[in-house]
Amino acid sequence: MTHAPADAATPVVSAFYDRFPYPGDPLQDGPPPGYNWRWCVDAAYAACTGAIAPMPNGGEPLRILDAGCGTGVSTDYLAHLNPGAEILAVDISPGTLEVARERLRRSGGHEQASVRLENRSLLELEGEVPFDYINSVGVLHHLRQPEAGLKALASLLKPGALLHLFLYADGGRWEIHRTQRALMAMGVGTGAEGLRLGRQLLAELPEYNRLRRHHEQRWAIDCAADANFADMYLHPQETSYNLERLMTFVASADLEFAGFSNPQMWDPARLLQGELLERARAMPALQQWQLVEDLDPDLSHFEFFLAKPPLLRFAWDDDQVLLASKGRRNPCLWGWPGAALLDSDMAPLDLRAEGLALMQALEHAPADTCLGALPLGWPAQEIAAVARVLLDQRVLLLQAGGSAPA
Repeated sequence: MTHAPADAATPVVSAFYDRFPYPGDPLQDGPPPGYNWRWCVDAAYAACTGAIAPMPNGGEPLRILDAGCGTGVSTDYLAHLNPGAEILAVDISPGTLEVARERLRRSGGHEQASVRLENRSLLELEGEVPFDYINSVGVLHHLRQPEAGLKALASLLKPGALLHLFLYADGGRWEIHRTQRALMAMGVGTGAEGLRLGRQLLAELPEYNRLRRHHEQRWAIDCAADANFADMYLHPQETSYNLERLMTFVASADLEFAGFSNPQMWDPARLLQGELLERARAMPALQQWQLVEDLDPDLSHFEFFLAKPPLLRFAWDDDQVLLASKGRRNPCLWGWPGAALLDSDMAPLDLRAEGLALMQALEHAPADTCLGALPLGWPAQEIAAVARVLLDQRVLLLQAGGSAPA
């Protein structure tokens, strides 16, 4: 019996990625480089709830789904950053999965976590045990019916679990969409001929042409790999969103918006100052984001967390609650041990001497030591104050002690 594809676009998208395995990141020996290291599950939960991920019942390993893993770049990070986890990585393209298997083999990812790489659609995962965390980056917008994909992923989440998504945004893809339509109108195709003619188009348009200038200034480096160029300009199936339609999309699966995973991009302070910033800060959060969307036409995507209710959030404004908690260093940092670090976005992060001292004490203390019991010789109020600075810097991650969620 022949089964209909899980999504109407599945056959053509699968064939496209067999021709152009994506992402086109090179394979390498050893752990992956750092730009995506914010994908640690504990760091994601801390960003959304204030505390690290709750441990599964019975001491079972974290269950992670990488839905649409492509050539395994995201799976590789997830394996190295979440040691001991059980990871299911699925993709509809056999060709990309071959690259993913080789990537994990060379990086040692299989030695860090239990990883299954399977040629399956995210729409056909019925029967899988629910997951603690799902990563699906750059996938749903390539389905003919993205809402069906979102509902399928929502059904695979445990209550209180997180889903990390990346979807295209209308505004920053204005030039990309026009280039795509032009290439489609000329019938260049989605194979090697399309790749050749697409590069030729962007090289031969007049130097003053907006499409050429935008590509050269914004995307030329990202598109150096043929697979990346093809994914951007030749993809046969793509949907993009504005903020209003995005929130409608989220609501279609009865999920809770838990925050952007690149929150600095949605902070009005990135664009405004003085009286205008004060006026922006007085707006509700959603209106602030809409203002940023209007003011920054270069925003090309949304990356964000969704949660399956109930999502428990923790506050650390009570010193006793804070001091009773247990902490750990955010593993999504570069440069430790040391005061000059790179944060999870690879931006400089300078620790003060007292912050470094607290983190060093935490590193050397037994795993079940609460913050208030660290051998620092400081007053409790000082420990709490330093800990809050480290929380704001996303250097310190906390596991709640006997406190109640906010």
